[in-house]
Amino acid sequence: MATEPLVYVIGGGLAGSEAAWQAAQAGCRVVLFEMRPLRLTPAHRTGELAELVCSNSLKSETEFTAPWLLKQELRRLGSLLLEIAEQARVPGGQALVVDRAIFAQTVTARLSDHPRIEIRREEVTRVPDDGVVIIATGPLTSDAFADEIARLTGTGQLFFYDAISPIVEADSINMGVVFRASRYGKSIDGSGDYLNCPLTKEEYERFVDALLAAERHIPHIPDDIPYFEACLPIEELARRGRDTLRFGPMKPVGLIDPRTGRRPYAVVQLRQENLRADSYNLVGFQTSLRRSEQERVFRLIPGLENAIFLRYGQVHRNTYINAPALLEPTLQLRTDPRILFAGQISGVEGYVEAIATGLIAGRNAAAVARGETPMVLPRDTALGSLCHYVSSADPSDYQPCNITFDLLPALDEEQKRLVGRDRKARHRLLCQRALEALEAYLAVHA
Repeated sequence: MATEPLVYVIGGGLAGSEAAWQAAQAGCRVVLFEMRPLRLTPAHRTGELAELVCSNSLKSETEFTAPWLLKQELRRLGSLLLEIAEQARVPGGQALVVDRAIFAQTVTARLSDHPRIEIRREEVTRVPDDGVVIIATGPLTSDAFADEIARLTGTGQLFFYDAISPIVEADSINMGVVFRASRYGKSIDGSGDYLNCPLTKEEYERFVDALLAAERHIPHIPDDIPYFEACLPIEELARRGRDTLRFGPMKPVGLIDPRTGRRPYAVVQLRQENLRADSYNLVGFQTSLRRSEQERVFRLIPGLENAIFLRYGQVHRNTYINAPALLEPTLQLRTDPRILFAGQISGVEGYVEAIATGLIAGRNAAAVARGETPMVLPRDTALGSLCHYVSSADPSDYQPCNITFDLLPALDEEQKRLVGRDRKARHRLLCQRALEALEAYLAVHA
């Protein structure tokens, strides 16, 4: 009997878990390395695979948006993690929000039960010399393996700083003050998927004053911190102007306080963390404040006067490679095609984007291991455009990216005339074009 081709996956996060599944489903023997729980990162709390460390939202499910399109393509290609996300879903308005514990536990169980996947709980410090290797160590790559990546790529580390939001106990929320609603009434069952803490102008001003005066806790991080723009700490946003929060994470649009019948001056939204609904996270409230300051300042928010914090916000370093200088659109390392990168270490940002590159890397690693040609999806697709960005952006100023319509090729002149200035029509056409391109590709290459 012929020996099954061997694929190593280093890192058991979202990208690594999806990659391992795809490679195993393609007939390869997979060895998946994950150093947790033997060695935890600054942000992880468990040894489960695919643990979500920041938000528990996989972003919008609103039809004809860019996040929706990427998820549709992944579903068409048989993503394991999106299948599990549906099983672990909790209320979240128009977003795909999951119970992070159930999600990670289910991913761990599915991979552990796969007959071609072996999970090794150990830290890798050197890339294996045999087989095909997928590096999916994520933004919290260990120092030792980051040095190995630098040795492989011949480049220094690139990094930025990211932040996560605090989580509070549900029973500590003052339900006499907060109200349940989703913006514009959009929710799964119509009852409202978020708890909303309404603020008057005076309460908002007092909160901003306290936030700006609060003390940060950022050990060993310089003053000119290169934060990722899409995940700025709440205090950094406040420094950009007193009304910045009211037009950002504290925007009150689409919400009416049933006690007053009016829209609040500002709102803090709380999103359910799990199916038990016993904890909520403060949406958009990433922070670098000291723990004592988080308690003092965030308890100024109406409804959180006696909040019990189950997790405090924090800042951590995210490491990623200068992918455009190093990778092919197949996610293979140009100088060593048996090595592929996937997930946030490659410079994509976001849970679904990590899953997406994991899927592509897993399938392509299997193809390389079998001596076949790796896949390059059409540029018209969200997946193809994401891989194109990773491999073809300007390497002199490479920034991590989420999926957006800006990554996809523009409509042709006839299509532009057809939709005119109708933004929704343009997005609908981009999505239709992408899904048609994917179907045409799969009809030939499936």
